[in-house]
Amino acid sequence: MSYNGGEFDVIVIGAGHAGVEAGLASARMGANTLMLTLNLDAVAYMPCNPSVGGPAKGIVVREIDALGGEMARNIDKTHIQMRMLNTGKGPAVRALRAQADKFMYQHEMKKTIEETDHLLLRQGMVERLIVEDGVCRGVITNTGAKYYSKAVVVTTGTYLRGKIIIGELSYESGPNNMKASVELSHHLKELGFDLVRFKTGTPPRVNSSTIDYDKTEIQPGDDVPRAFSYETTKYITDQLPCWLTYTGEETHQIISNNLGRSPMYSGMIEGTGPRYCPSIEDKIVRFNDKPRHQIFLEPEGRNTQEVYVQGLSTSLPEDVQLDILKSIAGLENVRMMRPGYAIEYDAIVPTQLWPSLETKSVEGLFTAGQINGTSGYEEAAGQGVIAGINAARKSQNRDPLILDRSEAYIGVLIDDLVTKGTNEPYRLLTSRAEYRLLLRHDNADLRLTEIGYEIGLIPQERYERFLNKKELIAKEKKRLQDIIVKPSEEVKTLLEEVNSSPMQEAVRASLLLKRPELTYKDVAKVIPEAPYAMDDDVAEQVEIQIKYEGYIEKQLQQVERSKKMESKKIPEDLDYFAINGLATEAKQKLSEVRPLSVGQASRVSGVNPADISILLVYLEQGRLAKIH
Repeated sequence: MSYNGGEFDVIVIGAGHAGVEAGLASARMGANTLMLTLNLDAVAYMPCNPSVGGPAKGIVVREIDALGGEMARNIDKTHIQMRMLNTGKGPAVRALRAQADKFMYQHEMKKTIEETDHLLLRQGMVERLIVEDGVCRGVITNTGAKYYSKAVVVTTGTYLRGKIIIGELSYESGPNNMKASVELSHHLKELGFDLVRFKTGTPPRVNSSTIDYDKTEIQPGDDVPRAFSYETTKYITDQLPCWLTYTGEETHQIISNNLGRSPMYSGMIEGTGPRYCPSIEDKIVRFNDKPRHQIFLEPEGRNTQEVYVQGLSTSLPEDVQLDILKSIAGLENVRMMRPGYAIEYDAIVPTQLWPSLETKSVEGLFTAGQINGTSGYEEAAGQGVIAGINAARKSQNRDPLILDRSEAYIGVLIDDLVTKGTNEPYRLLTSRAEYRLLLRHDNADLRLTEIGYEIGLIPQERYERFLNKKELIAKEKKRLQDIIVKPSEEVKTLLEEVNSSPMQEAVRASLLLKRPELTYKDVAKVIPEAPYAMDDDVAEQVEIQIKYEGYIEKQLQQVERSKKMESKKIPEDLDYFAINGLATEAKQKLSEVRPLSVGQASRVSGVNPADISILLVYLEQGRLAKIH
C-alpha cells in the first residue's frame, strides 16, 4: 500500500560521510531537504578506521571546510588525537590526520543535522526511484512511502547489495552486521546503469585492557594545537596516544598455513579490493621478502575498550584471526571483541556521470561516495558536498558547480572518476594531482572560500575574516619586499645560528626569507615590527608564498595553458562517429564519456594527442554533427 510522504526540493538517500555532507549543503543553501537512511543510529558511522585525514585526504577535509561543509568542524570537536604528517617535507605534502572518537563523531554529526533548518532526517529504506521521461522525480521506500523531489542524491556507500565474508562464512549485510540495500541495486540495473562489484575490508577490534603496551611503541599526538576547520578556536588538549607494534615470522607462517581458508584465495570473493589498503594476507603474499609489517593500535573512543588493529585488515576465519593477533608483540594475551571481515558491494561505473555528479541517463539523479567507486570517508565527503550543492542548484534552476583540477583535490577526484573511471576502489593520492604545489593543506581557504561564499555556504562574518586575512598577507608580503636588511651584527649572529652563509651586502627582507634555512620568525627578529597584528596562519602564508614563489609561478603558468584547453567546450550531443580521422577507440571512449571540454577529452583513457588535434580542427570548422 503506497502513500504520499511529502514533497521536497532534494532527497538524499543515505547518511554516511557523503550523505551527511550532501544533505547539510543542500539544506544550508535553502533547499527543502529530506535525508533517508537505513538506521538513524548509524549516521556518519565509521565502519573502518576511526580516523580522518592523512596525505591528500586531509587536504580534502580542509577543502570541504572552505566550501562550507561539516567534516572538519566535526572532527575538531570529537578527535582524541591530532598529528601533522610529513612535517620534515615541503608544504605540498604536509597533511593533518586525526584519530576520532567514533561514537562522539556520530553523535555530534547527528545533532548538527537535527538542528539544521530545511533538513529532515528520517529512517527508511529506499527501494526504487520515481523516474518519468528520463527525469528522477522522487523515491519509494519499502513501506510504500512515496517522496517527491526535484533532485535525488544516492549515497549508499558499501550497503548496496552488501555481503560480509569471514572465512568460509558469507551473508547478506551492510557494514558491521547492519541491513544491506538490495532492491535499490536491482532497480538501478533496471534503469540501465552499469554496476561493478568492489570489495573492502576491516581488521579485528581487540580489548585494550588485554594489550601489553610495554611491548609496543607509543605514538602521541602533536603538542602544538591543530585543527582542520578554519573556524575552530577551541582545541582539544587531552589527547590519547596510539601504539605501534609489528607482525613477525610466526604471524607470517600462520597466514601462509591458512591461505587455503582465505576467501580471497579460495575464489569466494568476486569483488576487486583496494590496491592501497591491502589485507594482511595479501601483504604476506605480495611482499613475502619483508620480515615484518607495521601494526598500529588505535583507540576507537574515550569511553570504550575497543582498539582498532590498523594494518591487519583480513577476511580469514575467526579462529585464524585470533592466532594471528596472539602472534604479535604486545597482543599475546589479547581478547578479540569483533572479527575482521571483507565486504563486497555494488558500485556504479562513474563514467556514467557528468562532472556535476549528475547521472547522464537520468536527469536530476546524483550519486556520491563509495557508490561511485571510491574508498575512504574523505573522498566520500568531498563528493557529497559537491553533489549536495549541485542537487540544490538543480532544484533552484541554477548551473552546477564544477571544480577544476587546479582548484582542489576534490576537482581532481571527480574528474578522475568521471573521465577515466576506475576498475578498483579509488583512493586519492598526492601523485594524482598535477598541480599539487598549488593544492596545499595551508591554502584551501584561499582557493575555495570565495566559491563557498558565492554559493551561500560561507556566512558573511567568516567571509569578512577571510578577506581580512588575504589583505594582511598582501600587506606583509609588500612590507618584506620594501624593507632593506643590512649585514649588521644582529643579522650575522642569526645567520650563524641557522648555518646560513654570511650576507655580503644589503638585501630585501623578502629575498632573505627565500633562504631555505630561515623561517618568517627568524627574519622578523631582524626587521621592524609589523604595524598590524598577525596570527600564525598569515605568517605561514607569507613564508610559503615568498619561499616557493618561483615554483608556484611555474605551476600557475601550466594552469593558464591548460585552461585554454578547458575553455574549448564540446557540445554534449556531439557525434564522434561522424568525425573522420578519429581512431575507433577514441570514437568509442569519447562517445561513452561525452567530455564537456577538449581538456577533459585529452584525459580520457584511449584518446591520444593525434585524436585531440583532429577534434580541435573539427570543432574550429564549426559544422558539428549531433547525435540523433
